[in-house]
Amino acid sequence: MSYRTIMTSEKIDLPVRRLGLAEPGDETLMRSIAVEAPVSVEVGGIAYAVMMATPADLEDYAIGFALGEGLIETATQIGRVDAHAIEGGWALRIWLPPERNAIALERARKRVSESSCGLCGIENIEEVLRPLPTVTARIATDRGAIAAALSALGDHQPLGGATGAVHAAAFCTPDGAIRIVREDVGRHNALDKLVGAMARAGIDPGTGFILLSARCSYELVEKTVRAGCPMLVTISAPTSLAAERAAAAGLTLVALARTDSALVISDPRGMII
Repeated sequence: MSYRTIMTSEKIDLPVRRLGLAEPGDETLMRSIAVEAPVSVEVGGIAYAVMMATPADLEDYAIGFALGEGLIETATQIGRVDAHAIEGGWALRIWLPPERNAIALERARKRVSESSCGLCGIENIEEVLRPLPTVTARIATDRGAIAAALSALGDHQPLGGATGAVHAAAFCTPDGAIRIVREDVGRHNALDKLVGAMARAGIDPGTGFILLSARCSYELVEKTVRAGCPMLVTISAPTSLAAERAAAAGLTLVALARTDSALVISDPRGMII
């Protein structure tokens, strides 16, 4: 697998005026702003989707996106990823072997939704609610590991700390140590980047849990399940469909995870002590 080096900017510095509200005093200062740009995803030379994303770690994003969309089963099925700055945004080109290109072509032909939420190429409600694979991996973890990961997450969010405008997706060991983190203005993009980065690094998603600085929508549950990770922890609340899909797939789901408490939404295998 070969990759072209991509030079990107994650943030820009913008002059702003601080307006005193509860605190008196105005001032002019420089503020870091997260970059959000259109990223046109092409598969085998065919336009597939346009995402709004932070143009960094695009190789990771390409792999995670392709895995999440079901275009590939393993990262080794990607032949090449090219990313180019174009007028107004970025072009991200994914090259696959012929048999996988056929899948992408069929999805692109049917696609009625362009979004980073996992609905590309889906035509009806039945397809949205198609059964997920059952999570077979299992880890031994506890509440202390969740607390440890939450406490450490801020130290792994340089872009979030600078801008206050991006989500983070982290992969954690069962004892709560953070192994790898990816950031993006979109929570789905951040998770795709994380899954792609893990695939490139040879990290098995079944050996730990994923922590997200976002609300838990059903698409994030689906991406986690399809990656083969047994547990998802989110800082904000889940939706009803996220809870339902997690339980059906055997995914342990923890939401509203804060330093003082968390809600165990689903724990079918009793992994959390």
